[in-house]
Amino acid sequence: MLKSLALFVLIFCTTLVVTHSQVIQPNRVNIVQQTCTKTPFPALCIQYLNADPKSSTSNVNGLALIMVNVIKSKANIAVNKINQLTRSIPPNQKGALMLCSTRYTSIMGDVLLATRALQNGNPKFAVDNANDVVIEANSCEDGFFGKSPLTAENNVMRDASAITSAICRLLF
Repeated sequence: MLKSLALFVLIFCTTLVVTHSQVIQPNRVNIVQQTCTKTPFPALCIQYLNADPKSSTSNVNGLALIMVNVIKSKANIAVNKINQLTRSIPPNQKGALMLCSTRYTSIMGDVLLATRALQNGNPKFAVDNANDVVIEANSCEDGFFGKSPLTAENNVMRDASAITSAICRLLF
């Protein structure tokens, strides 16, 4: 009798865990999709968020923090390219490149401020910083007067920032 009761409890608990996992897992995946449909670039948003394993267990604030980290990662790529270009860029573009270096330094500051804002429950300030990133990337691009060697990086920065800003606005 005791063995059958133990077997019943084991089967019941196993069934409960499996059923509970099947109910919760789709909802966790859907938070990424549901959130990303409210951004200007849903497919890109899903791609960025799904690349981070933490997204499957994050709330909207966590997704916003992941996107701020995407901005940071993409900014680091741009900074590395700027550093490479300083050795090979024509002299008439060095001023624009130095402007970009300054702009990307500002972007890294915006990343830090946006992270702190989200951690402290101030999504409005995070939106402001994400929007500042767009302004900085545009300024870098405009400094070359249509011949920027950083167009791809600046476009990525603008798109990631627009997604981040939209997700942060969901926290209002």
